[in-house]
Amino acid sequence: MVKKHLGRGLKALFPEDAQISDEVQNKNFIEIDVEELRPNPYQVREDFSSQQMEDLKNSIKEKGIIQPLTVRRIDNGYELIAGERRLRAAKEIGIKRIPAYVITANDKEEILELMLVENIQRENLNPIELAKSYKRLIEECKLTQEEVARKISVDRTTITNMLRLLNLPEEVKDSVKKGEITVGHARTLLTLQNPKKQISYLEKIIKNQMSVRELESIIYKLKSKKEKKVSKSTDKKDWVKDFENRIREILGTKVSITERKEKGYIKIEYYTLDELERIVGFLESAEKSY
Repeated sequence: MVKKHLGRGLKALFPEDAQISDEVQNKNFIEIDVEELRPNPYQVREDFSSQQMEDLKNSIKEKGIIQPLTVRRIDNGYELIAGERRLRAAKEIGIKRIPAYVITANDKEEILELMLVENIQRENLNPIELAKSYKRLIEECKLTQEEVARKISVDRTTITNMLRLLNLPEEVKDSVKKGEITVGHARTLLTLQNPKKQISYLEKIIKNQMSVRELESIIYKLKSKKEKKVSKSTDKKDWVKDFENRIREILGTKVSITERKEKGYIKIEYYTLDELERIVGFLESAEKSY
């Protein structure tokens, strides 16, 4: 049974002694008939877990809708910006009116940006939904990774790392969505590059309940074996080996130099994104010292 405080209006959302100005209460916060709300045309969430929905419905029955929805006015009512799960839960348990915060938004880019940022901050999206939201902010709202990071208060590297998850095969992304593997597992699988190998190791992770550290260790050994085979097949000059050792000592990771007469290239190995960030950070610091 729904508790009575759900029908007490906006006062039910705040402590008894809270001072709510008439301007804020009347202009920004309102109660809307759920039938007046139009769905969000740019919905971000793809998965609505039945268990999470049940938990949300029970929470609303017990405590009410603590966090109002975010909406905008349209000609024939209101359009949802953020709060799809709360709206669905409210409808399913028979709530007719729902608290909402009204914002002003007109053009598509502004609406999309507001909706994505609201959902990222409040709607507990899974990692793949988050990554897709970041991508839409960049591609459809014409924002840089730096601008996206500022808007949602995270590091730019977080945005970069999350976007890389979208390069994984669908099977791996689905497992991340379902919570079968963590983002740490997914990021480590990215180092394999080969989609077939990524899927193969995905099955091993789930079957053996492998930790991220165990996966990193296995992939490290796999890559080390490959390197040994390559090194056996190439007879490098002493001066090349000397340079490899010097750079390896500086960077703290495997380094190989391929010489082609007076030209060539340097290959720097990394096995996790944390290690890559460490190497890049070291190089940036070295550059600033010059």
